[in-house]
Amino acid sequence: MKDKNYYKKKLLDLKKELESQIDTLQKRGSNALKESVGELSAYDNHPSDLGNETFEREKDLGLRDNARIMLIKVDKALEYLEEGKYGICERCGKEIEKERLEVIPYTSLCAECNKKEEKALSRRSRPIEEEVLNFPFGRSFLDDSEYAAYDGEDAWQDVARYGTANTPQDEPGSKDYTDVYIDSNEKRGIVEMSDEILKSDDMDEDEKNELGR
Repeated sequence: MKDKNYYKKKLLDLKKELESQIDTLQKRGSNALKESVGELSAYDNHPSDLGNETFEREKDLGLRDNARIMLIKVDKALEYLEEGKYGICERCGKEIEKERLEVIPYTSLCAECNKKEEKALSRRSRPIEEEVLNFPFGRSFLDDSEYAAYDGEDAWQDVARYGTANTPQDEPGSKDYTDVYIDSNEKRGIVEMSDEILKSDDMDEDEKNELGR
């Protein structure tokens, strides 16, 4: 292995670079979105109008989080360097290849063990977050059950009827903007069609006469 001071300098230089990157991304990400687009307010814009700016903001936050993870690894590598554990694979205990340390000085796995870890991760077909997260209102979206009370689906419909990012062409069968959300044709506030029948006291004379025919 090369001189300890060589790797220490390499890690410290990377640490400084990452800290600068995190600081820049943090400042850029903390600015209000309206400042990024030169608008007085973003409230009157359609969500799709800010799509590019929102994507760039999310990308910056993703780069910042990735830099934070790398910084943690760099700090850990510096600790290992002081403890005399640097350059030793955490998994198999073998010496990490010099070529690998040259490119990834903060690595804690040799090439073979890293390959095994990547292979194990690649077997997962869906993001691990999906094990604990559901789509909006997922835990209470009981459309296909016998549950008849107010649930997540009803909550979503109450909100969606005021507008979504969809247009009539996005939702099959839609004729105007009142139909652009899922199950927009469902009657709100009733469970069965019989619930929609007006009580006699609520009918005007014309309606009573119509029913009497």
